[in-house]
Amino acid sequence: MKILKYVLTAVVVIAIVLAVVVPNLHRLNSYQKDGTLLLSDLKQPVKIVRDEKGMAYIQAENLYDAIMAHGFVTAQDRLFQMQVTKLVAEGRISELAGEKAKALDMRMRTIGVHRAAKKQAKLLDDKTRLFFQKYADGVNAFIKTRPNDLHLEFKLAKIKPEPWSIVDSLAIAYFMGWIGGKNANSEMITQMLMEKVGPERAKEIFSLNVNPDDPTEYTAKRDTLKLEFERVGVASDHSILSHSHDFPIGIGSNNWVVGPKLSPSGKPIVADDPHLDARILPGVWYPVGIFTPKFRAVGVNLAGLPGIVVGRTDRVAMGVTYAYGDCQDLYVETIDPKDSGRYMEGDKSLPFKVIEETLKIRDESASNGYRKEKLKIRLTKRGPIISDLPGTKTKKVLSARWAVLDTMEPQTGLEGVITARSTKELRESLKHMSFLSLNFVYGDVDGNIGWSVTGRVPIRSQGESAVPYVVKDEKDNWTGWISYDEMPHVENPKRGWVGTCNHKIVGKDYPYYFSTFFSPSYRYRRLKQLLDKPGPKPVDKHYDIQRDTMNMMAQKIAPVMARALSAHDDTRELGKILAKWNFRDDTDQAAPTIFQLTYTNFARSVFEDELGTEVAKAMLKVGFFWQERLQKMVLDGTSAWFDNVLTKDKKETVDDLFYQAAQKAAKSLRVSLGDDPNQWLWGKAHQILFVNPIRRSGLGKTLLGSGPYP
Repeated sequence: MKILKYVLTAVVVIAIVLAVVVPNLHRLNSYQKDGTLLLSDLKQPVKIVRDEKGMAYIQAENLYDAIMAHGFVTAQDRLFQMQVTKLVAEGRISELAGEKAKALDMRMRTIGVHRAAKKQAKLLDDKTRLFFQKYADGVNAFIKTRPNDLHLEFKLAKIKPEPWSIVDSLAIAYFMGWIGGKNANSEMITQMLMEKVGPERAKEIFSLNVNPDDPTEYTAKRDTLKLEFERVGVASDHSILSHSHDFPIGIGSNNWVVGPKLSPSGKPIVADDPHLDARILPGVWYPVGIFTPKFRAVGVNLAGLPGIVVGRTDRVAMGVTYAYGDCQDLYVETIDPKDSGRYMEGDKSLPFKVIEETLKIRDESASNGYRKEKLKIRLTKRGPIISDLPGTKTKKVLSARWAVLDTMEPQTGLEGVITARSTKELRESLKHMSFLSLNFVYGDVDGNIGWSVTGRVPIRSQGESAVPYVVKDEKDNWTGWISYDEMPHVENPKRGWVGTCNHKIVGKDYPYYFSTFFSPSYRYRRLKQLLDKPGPKPVDKHYDIQRDTMNMMAQKIAPVMARALSAHDDTRELGKILAKWNFRDDTDQAAPTIFQLTYTNFARSVFEDELGTEVAKAMLKVGFFWQERLQKMVLDGTSAWFDNVLTKDKKETVDDLFYQAAQKAAKSLRVSLGDDPNQWLWGKAHQILFVNPIRRSGLGKTLLGSGPYP
């Protein structure tokens, strides 16, 4: 029966290909490549040429004609992607994906990304509104004038493109702002740990954030932190964290700029690799060239947004990483015991604002192909109640607050990036980018370099925001905002370069709490090693640095692991492989495979016995939270967490856990990669697969995607 099922599925897939794809192959993802199009809203003629890869270069006489053409060519190439992203941000993706996407829609509508975009759209000044409107006009011109050029995916997905609006573009910007802020997630993990083992034990494994530029890297500040802790009753299935895993950011981004003294040409070099997840085709970035008599710009932005955020003009180059400024807080609310429709702030009772929304869920069994479901969203003056979401089980009522909703401006900053003529002008434009916490590095033709952090971070009365804040009275714990001039930044640093790798960017002397969520310091340490080497470095060297495979975490931990494995007959060969390793995660080496899987098993064994499988799984899923802390525990070698509390007759050591973890890893790898450990190559174990959003899994996914690749 199972074989029959696969055969029938294959027949159906082939039938779809024959019926839908083959008749359309002559215009698959096609567009008009030459000739003339008449678009009534253009003020002057625009010329568009494409290079051998299909990338569009727009030549216009003014900014707004260029931006309209930008909208047009983006729609030519990415309209289906834009439509899908719009549905996600608006909380409507179940219209395409059905029941399995309902929970995501409920989360997005509760968080209110689309509501925020509508609010922002009303605040825009005339110049910014025109900038966004011209882009939308270009998208809509493509939809209206080129109906035969619509992507095949629209037909396969059985949906039609909708008119584009300013709100749609802003919703994409706010969507990226929400998923790029991870501190609410960090707060909930901290809360779960304290509920499981109590505040004192939990502090021992709180996230450890390190700035390698600090003279004293490790600080005891968090270990002595006094927490206002109230049990929330977080469910062990950690479903309250689910919103943060719908769109994984990936392993983190790298950017840097070197000044004239470190560049062979005497001009700054900017390097950027923003690691947004590219596995869903096409990648999120859309490349374009935009030329007018006043500026020339080549770079990328998210498909659906006008202008560029990563790239270069004839005067300035810029690149970004997530800065993870803490712009999100969770609050423990108290329901009025006399009226469940109200909540308490001290002795004062306030009514919930209730929004009712209707979900439209694809359902082939329904008469019109869809069914409707009502959703009620309760709002406090701080933000929506997220504990109402399905699967989110807490004994308390939790609300979420997002700084973006309190800091909207008439400008977005995007409109000034491509027209900036210097790093000074660029930094002034970035001042208005309040919706997203990013590290911008930049350089200009005059030799200036710099770094600025965008977004707005509140100043909190409690200092560090490590756990959900317990509301006790009417006093607002957000007492102000870190001003733009006091946000992390530097201009023309003495060391001759500046870079960021999602690491802790503020030093111990920074006067404000900035965040508790950062990448481990490994990537930035490696960047320092490479850029601090004396002498100028050509552009090709920067290209190589972005692709450097040195694993500095393994450089510290693998020798400890190798020693533990070499002490046992059944893992001695694994220990030898690790002992000979050059600590590079190259695809033709077996050591990375052994190290990574053993370390993953090791991390589970350190925490699962005391935290339980589900809580440990929730924490370990967020690598930024635990990796730096666990490395310090391994190197110290004496943590009580290494002892398995379930084995009463033995006290385990770090070596014991590494040995047990390696045994599990070897058993698994023998099944998947054979008996010879030397053939457990990283390129075989660690692969990437590219898929189309309308066929992400199952038989037929490779027809619309590609891979896997090492």
